Amino acid sequence: MTRFRPCIDLHSGQVKQIVGGTLTTASSDLKTNYVSKLPAGHYAKLYKENGLTGGHVIMLGPGNEDAAKEAVNGWSDALQIGGGITDENAARWIGWGAQKVIITSFLFPDGKLSMDRLQSVLSALGGDKGKLVIDLSCRKKGETWFVAMNRWQTLTDLEVNQESIKLLEPYCSEFLIHAADNEGLQQGIDEELVSKLAQWCSIPVTYAGGGKHLEDLERVKALSQGKVDLTIGSALDIFGGSAVRFEDCIRWNSDQR
Repeated sequence: MTRFRPCIDLHSGQVKQIVGGTLTTASSDLKTNYVSKLPAGHYAKLYKENGLTGGHVIMLGPGNEDAAKEAVNGWSDALQIGGGITDENAARWIGWGAQKVIITSFLFPDGKLSMDRLQSVLSALGGDKGKLVIDLSCRKKGETWFVAMNRWQTLTDLEVNQESIKLLEPYCSEFLIHAADNEGLQQGIDEELVSKLAQWCSIPVTYAGGGKHLEDLERVKALSQGKVDLTIGSALDIFGGSAVRFEDCIRWNSDQR
């Protein structure tokens, strides 16, 4: 059943909400909706106190490792960690307290999917796909979507469709998919993508990008027949937003049980 999934997005060591499409290497391009005065551990504790499982911690660029460690230590074996995950550090993050690791860019050397690298990460996790989440965050190109890497700035050769989903499902326990063109804009979810993900995926999948109302949870539930979860970021009051109350998301999850 569709549920609200929380997030902790880290940039330069701080919890932030960012317009996804502006995450280039040039700081002048960055558009930020919110910079928290509270540490990452505060949000981990908040999610723990309210039983919000399956949340993701994303390190957007360098300088975030300490904050990410604080978060996963704040709720051990409950949060997923992504951003710069490779076969060399995946097991280390599990050891530091992450429940699962999330991988994207490492799988796409030169923008092309490497099944060898995917197998290497899985091997580093002892072959336990239950500890692996594949991030297929994407951008629209024409009438379809392609996986975007390197802070969502580089399109890969992998189209997000039923074929690619079925190729990758045997190697992971779930998918995380940010609609990068919608991320941080609070202008609505990509309803077509949500519907397609429900059709294509047979394992859990979380969609993020554009959520602006509590009603978006109900909309995702209807579009996906309850198969897709939703992350709401910039619109949440705990991230400086005014459209969605955190306590209402907690209540919504409770009502789905």
